[in-house]
Amino acid sequence: METCNNNDCLYHEIIQQPDLAQELVQEELPRIREIVKNVRGQFDYVLIAARGSSDNAARYAQYLFGINNRFQVALATPSLFTLYAAPPNLHKALVIAISQSGMSPDIIEIIKNAREQQCPTICITNNVESPLSAASTFTIPIHAGEEKAIAATKSYANSLVTLAMLSAVFQANDVFTKQLLQIPEFMKTTIDSAEASLASIQRYRYIENCAVLGRGLNYSTVFEIALKVKELTGINANPYSSADFRHGPIATVYKGFPVISIAPYGHAFDDMAQMFYDVKLLQAETISISADDRILAESNIGFRIPKEIPETLSPIVSVIPGQFLGRQLAIERGLNPDKPQGLRKVTETF
Repeated sequence: METCNNNDCLYHEIIQQPDLAQELVQEELPRIREIVKNVRGQFDYVLIAARGSSDNAARYAQYLFGINNRFQVALATPSLFTLYAAPPNLHKALVIAISQSGMSPDIIEIIKNAREQQCPTICITNNVESPLSAASTFTIPIHAGEEKAIAATKSYANSLVTLAMLSAVFQANDVFTKQLLQIPEFMKTTIDSAEASLASIQRYRYIENCAVLGRGLNYSTVFEIALKVKELTGINANPYSSADFRHGPIATVYKGFPVISIAPYGHAFDDMAQMFYDVKLLQAETISISADDRILAESNIGFRIPKEIPETLSPIVSVIPGQFLGRQLAIERGLNPDKPQGLRKVTETF
């Protein structure tokens, strides 16, 4: 891993993502094939336990596993297992835990309870020596290396890549697997494009609120970008599905109000394109992450992602401009993006 100096650890971790994604796919695809062989046919639905950025990765799995594999995916409610000591019946569940550190007691408790209920369990983590890994039936290391910056970037991206590999192997789809192999190149292209737009972010240094909009597979991206902006800048970034945004929150848009839209090509594109033009009519400041030339040209700031990437993999690249956005806004506001106030790298909840 490259060394970093003051205020640039996060930058180095963002630009490392293509190489780390490539390493992950090369190293772990055989292991994932063995895990899938062991759990296939042993479950009727998937339950995912996670917190923070890992919970946003779980939102991606809800859509991806549903679209590719027709799996019903639920997100665990950790407090049922801990505060209320009332764990649900997990009969016929495949329980997947996602945790960068593998240290949070509530996620560990879910896995332990699942094992007691004789459920197969999979841990996706950056720490194979963690208590969570020890409690799980199977562990998939995400190969993100040490994250020196507090805000998660490369561990989040590699969690998404891991989930995509699981989906591809369950699906036994060679086409999707080959598309996965192109992810590092798509990520590099996106990084180059995002860096070219960083100077324009200065205009938003004084904002206090913004909305982040997306739909479908990129609902996960909406939450992760909003989290990055909050963590790094203290700006109140509110995440919404574009469908939910129309049911009331659109009333908060006024002239100059910043709206970040995630609009890759795919099934959700037409709805997101309409949402983009709706907020433009309300004179919002538009920050767009898209492959569409017209949307990018008509945005106040446009971040380009590759047109060729399938929608099912687009969250892996569409989050990258949001990572750069949060970091650059922090710098413009005189903050240290590597060490946001009030946050720690490992957060343990019960």
